[in-house]
Amino acid sequence: MELIMKYFGTFKAGENGALDTFKFEYLTTLGLAAIVIFLGRYIVAHSKALRKYAIPAPVVSGIIFSVIVSAIKGAGIIGLSFDTTVMKDLCQNLFFMCVGYGFSTSLVSKAGGKLVFMIAVAACLLITLQDIVGVVVGGAVGLNPLLALQCSSASMSGGVGTASAFGPIFEAKGIADATTVGVAAGTCGNIMGSLIGGPVAAFLIRRHGLKADPNDQPQIEEVSSVNPLNNTRMTVALARALLIAALGMPIYVLLDNIPMIEMPKFIGCLFAGAIARNIIEATGSETYAPEFDAIEHMFLELYLALVLMTIDITKLAPVAGQMGVVLLAQAILMALFGLFVSFNMFGRDYGAAIMTGGNCGWGCGSGPNSVANEKALMDEYGWHTVAWVLYPSWAVIVDDIYNPIFLSVFSNFVG
Repeated sequence: MELIMKYFGTFKAGENGALDTFKFEYLTTLGLAAIVIFLGRYIVAHSKALRKYAIPAPVVSGIIFSVIVSAIKGAGIIGLSFDTTVMKDLCQNLFFMCVGYGFSTSLVSKAGGKLVFMIAVAACLLITLQDIVGVVVGGAVGLNPLLALQCSSASMSGGVGTASAFGPIFEAKGIADATTVGVAAGTCGNIMGSLIGGPVAAFLIRRHGLKADPNDQPQIEEVSSVNPLNNTRMTVALARALLIAALGMPIYVLLDNIPMIEMPKFIGCLFAGAIARNIIEATGSETYAPEFDAIEHMFLELYLALVLMTIDITKLAPVAGQMGVVLLAQAILMALFGLFVSFNMFGRDYGAAIMTGGNCGWGCGSGPNSVANEKALMDEYGWHTVAWVLYPSWAVIVDDIYNPIFLSVFSNFVG
């Protein structure tokens, strides 16, 4: 049996009473991720409630999968883990490159300068409020202010990447387990953002009787009759996507070396995608928009499946109490902010409701959550080009510039 199992992963016997572990190799892990995607789509397709509240399919099945794995570990049977490091990184960076690739200056003109400005103001305001609420609530339950910040904008707006980056910084100040707390909070945030965004936006759509504009259609539908998907076009588009993502690395190097600012790698890919798209449009060259749209959605679903299915819920136990209180406060803040601030600032129309769902996604977890929320909402209620292309990329850009700066300054003040 051991001879056969080594092809699927690595078994390690526990020492001194420790639990045996088995780590699935990457291809088997991807196969399990595929099952998560299929299962999630099946569950959502057969659940009126999940469709009504626009819960992304990989989130549903990913949570189920992670609960099962954690239960197996908690029962003392075996600790299961998965080789996802390279694939999650690839999926995240290619996905964000594609999001950036959809950011056209012509779309900004279409959206209007006021909306662009309001999105930036709302993002900065949310980040600021998250840290203030986190420190205040954390202080009330006896949580160190720097750990409270790890449960605030570091892991909420910033996601696991920003929380991981600031963990060692806070640990250098004598705060033990700051990285663990931040990653755990970011993991919970991924779930919170996915569960909050759909219901909040769906409530706004129903409450105000909002409807999509039937004349507003995704670019893939506009050009598919002229440039249908085929092997040659997909191969060229994938090669272009990989090249543009690689060209994002020099941009990442420049941004990451700005003093006092921590930048995630994917922001370089996002900028590279936006720059490449506008250069291609300016030269009148083929954009391969339908193919990039397909690549974007494929890698988004795979990324969400890999993230959600590999959550180790057992690691939350040591900090579950205090962290849970702060995260509950953050969830309430995000829902109220979406209902009473984001929706009003973004224009109180259908697009504003969709962007509010996206706001809940990145505001409690990550950029991919934002897009997943918007995609699920638009699959149910209708398309909105500005919300899909402008909001996620622009909000994430603002977040990844302002959040690290504010965290650095505020942590020095409260820590």
